[in-house]
Amino acid sequence: MKIRTGTLQQLKQDGKKFASLTSYDMHTATIFDEAGIEVLLVGDSASDNVLGNVGTSPITLDEMIPFGKAVARAAKRALVIVDLPFGTYELGPDQALASSIRVMKETGAAGVKLEGAKLPQIANLVENGIPVMGHVGFTPQTVHALSGFKVQGRNDEDAKRIMAECLAIEQAGAFAIVLEMVPAYLASEISLALKIPTIGIGAGNECDGQILVWQDFAGLSGKTPSFAKNYLRLRDQLSSAAAEYRAEVIAGEFPKPEQSF
Repeated sequence: MKIRTGTLQQLKQDGKKFASLTSYDMHTATIFDEAGIEVLLVGDSASDNVLGNVGTSPITLDEMIPFGKAVARAAKRALVIVDLPFGTYELGPDQALASSIRVMKETGAAGVKLEGAKLPQIANLVENGIPVMGHVGFTPQTVHALSGFKVQGRNDEDAKRIMAECLAIEQAGAFAIVLEMVPAYLASEISLALKIPTIGIGAGNECDGQILVWQDFAGLSGKTPSFAKNYLRLRDQLSSAAAEYRAEVIAGEFPKPEQSF
């Protein structure tokens, strides 16, 4: 069954959780899709996890489009959402719509994600038929304004603000909201208060879904955030395999006759 935005809504209503991972290429998209992952996010995290930038802000829409194309083409079942990178929606609803139209037309994705309580932008996109995923709490694109990688919503004032943002984003028409690096109790309260699904990352296990950057999930990044779990040690495995390959080449053991013509 193809996963739609309505599928996530039904899962929430039925009290069933779902999983999400980032993906930026056809191979991971195919593997995660076949594994049953419900949502694949083509995150602007490609900036620092694929392109070698410091942080997510440097990546451009032109750079995001090929990643989105690859994932949308490969995923047969999962819901594919593409991040709007920094600088492509902040100027207002018209800019957000123009950027999102490019994403939808050029990638074939099912929707876009943007950070913060950009209510006019969200409402404009939804009005024009573009599904929107919100993102509150710690928002990586504004890491400098947040004074670094800090948990958001620890005090009552900030917690109330985040709750109000989530309710407003829901009212503006978003189909889901990512809660990043907020206290577990607050994420639980937000999940209960909202009719739309919440997707946690560093927000406890009471959200309706969870998301991880796939390089963190697979142990490839080499520096795993405290809220993530390595389900593989892919960095170690690749390093070992590369060293073994090199040793066999130097020793003249590869290729053997069976690998030759």
